[in-house]
Amino acid sequence: MMSGETIFQDRRDAGRRLAQALMSYTEAPDTCVLGLPRGGVIVGDQVSRILHLPLEVLITRKLGTPGNPELAMGALAETGYRHLNPQVLQQFAVSERQLEEEVRCQQTEIARQVERYRQGRALPPLSGRTVLLVDDGLATGATFYASLSALRALEVDSLVAAVPVAPLHAEKDLLTKADVAVILETPRQFFAIGQFYADFSQVQDEEVIACLARGRASSREP
Repeated sequence: MMSGETIFQDRRDAGRRLAQALMSYTEAPDTCVLGLPRGGVIVGDQVSRILHLPLEVLITRKLGTPGNPELAMGALAETGYRHLNPQVLQQFAVSERQLEEEVRCQQTEIARQVERYRQGRALPPLSGRTVLLVDDGLATGATFYASLSALRALEVDSLVAAVPVAPLHAEKDLLTKADVAVILETPRQFFAIGQFYADFSQVQDEEVIACLARGRASSREP
């Protein structure tokens, strides 16, 4: 595969193809799909439909570095689990005050998304279940890795990390936190997730809400 070559038409195409690699989980008992917002929910919607599994959303937010907000100094999950990158914190001399300010900012956004996507309801019980954690791709992976750790802390029975595309090293890294890692493509030259999609347009809240409504209506609650 050449660098920059399109692999997926859009997130739905990626989700359908990811589902084919997860067919062993079809109608599996005590199993659910969790998508990360926003793109991961669109991918997860297709996985949920094809495998006949419940769909829910797990909200995790990147903690942006002061002065360089696109760079993750960590991530915060809705469960309260916090992942920090010590190297970034040290390199950018991030103070405790700056860190806590960003945490508060992301807590506010997490609360907004919980209200918007789940009408304020908490996550369903996940202890003892198999969870397929889905996103539309893995780049730095801060939010995805934090999500895996947050789920592990909830004592899920089996944790499956599933993404359509990720860097070469990702599978080894994912298996330090997940029981199973499913990655469809690992291009040698990886700059951004969007380079592998013909359509990687921004997902709107309304699309996420519609996917979650379908997933909840068509399957029993996890």
